[in-house]
Amino acid sequence: MPENDDLTGALLQQIDELYLQLERYRQADQGALEEAQNKNRHYEAIVKEKDDKIKQLTDQLAWYRRKFWKPNSERYIPQDPNQRKIDFDGLEIIEQEQTLIQEAQKEIISYERKKAVKKDKPVRLPLPEHLRREQRTIEPEGIDENWIRIGQEVTETLELKPGELFVLQIIRPKYALKKSLQLANEQTVDAEEKSPVVIAALPLLPIARSNAGASLLAYLLIGKYHYHIPFHRQIKMLQQPGLSLSASTVNGWFIASIDLLRALYYRLREIVLSTDYIQVDESTIPVISDKKKGTAKAYLWVVRSVMEKLVFFHYDKGSRAQKVVVSLLHDFKGAVQTDGYEAYTIYEHKKGVLLLGCWAHARRKFTEALKEDAKGAQYALDQIGLIYQVESMADDQQLDPAQRAELRARLAYPVLTAFEKWLTAYFPGTIPKGRMYRAISYTYNLFHRLSRYHLDGRYQIDNNLVENTIRPLAIGRKNYLFCGNHDAAENAAVIYSLIGSCNACGVDPQQWLQDVLTRLPYYNNDYSKDLAELLPHNWKASKSF
Repeated sequence: MPENDDLTGALLQQIDELYLQLERYRQADQGALEEAQNKNRHYEAIVKEKDDKIKQLTDQLAWYRRKFWKPNSERYIPQDPNQRKIDFDGLEIIEQEQTLIQEAQKEIISYERKKAVKKDKPVRLPLPEHLRREQRTIEPEGIDENWIRIGQEVTETLELKPGELFVLQIIRPKYALKKSLQLANEQTVDAEEKSPVVIAALPLLPIARSNAGASLLAYLLIGKYHYHIPFHRQIKMLQQPGLSLSASTVNGWFIASIDLLRALYYRLREIVLSTDYIQVDESTIPVISDKKKGTAKAYLWVVRSVMEKLVFFHYDKGSRAQKVVVSLLHDFKGAVQTDGYEAYTIYEHKKGVLLLGCWAHARRKFTEALKEDAKGAQYALDQIGLIYQVESMADDQQLDPAQRAELRARLAYPVLTAFEKWLTAYFPGTIPKGRMYRAISYTYNLFHRLSRYHLDGRYQIDNNLVENTIRPLAIGRKNYLFCGNHDAAENAAVIYSLIGSCNACGVDPQQWLQDVLTRLPYYNNDYSKDLAELLPHNWKASKSF
């Protein structure tokens, strides 16, 4: 039976091999199963993470909607499918509003087209008539008694003679009574009043015991703070006519002049803050720091009375903190126009104060967003352009404040209404934290301030007037670079205020300052005189000027 044993052994060996192979398959299947389970768990984790992210973004979007357009807000736009849509998808507006908007846009656009006429080529304007004329006659050669003059041709050129530096001698003659009259005078006049010699009183000088006249002081101050020429350059310029001045002398004159003008500066502040419509802004000014090497960035605040055309600068140790504006405007009542700086939000709900916004700042935001979202940003700029065109119409027609307010209510207000609704509809589709996102957020959050300008024809559409006042400060920084200390910055605020008010009133600052420096000593010695008489909006040059 050996053959059977061999067969049985072979079969058992085959069975063992099959079992081993089956075990290998089982192990392979187990490994594949575990791998599949691991992948499944990995994919489930990814799906869960994405679901959590979607939920987070959904909650975030809902939070933004509650923040910007909550139902209890007067800016909330209800989602009503029965409302009629126009222009942009999502811009919902009722039929009555649509009609007003279309009529306003049509009138604005048609007015602009009428203005777009072909301009003539520029023509050289005649030279000013008030300028002195010097004549030089050039005769042709070869003229004798056989020729008759039949006319002439006149060609005018502008010429310049450098300013003249001169010495003003104040001569005060002395007089004495004749000897024959002295005895009679002694008998009729009290002993204390006896004086055989009479001389006129010396006029009060801008700086006591100084040989600097008002015209020279005005020249130096205007040169630095109006024409942006530092003192050291002016000193070199004065060396040409033969005058040698030290930097310490000029600086001493400057400080003394500012001290003389300081009372006038405070009277200016008082008048500006007593008006009912002001514009406020702030700008940097480098100041040498005691705490660190080099300069520190400090701030000058500027306040402009729009209707009085007066302006003053304020320096508070260079601070830009909210406490500065609170201290500056603590008693003010009226309209305050600013940019979007958060320091002004404290006046949002203050009784007696109306905050106005600046459309120029909003327009800049959308201009910056053009590269990111050309379609949306351009639409916003077009709408802002329409309300600016309304202002141009009012300027062209020379409308008074009441007429301007009526024009704004009829043409600008419908555009503002539609634009606000477009902001709410377009915002959800913007890129979070993108330029368009920031532009819409800025504009919408301040829309209540931005739209208030239409309430009163006196209110400006933007803050450009006060920004124009600041512009000389920016130019000056590039020339004299910095202020030496806080006192120097405060002094700069004084002279910038007075020159800025001259520019706002259309008064020549050189003539004004020369006259005022001459007259101020008399005002400071007589408190019955009101310094407001010397401010640019009231100023009348003295007869001796």
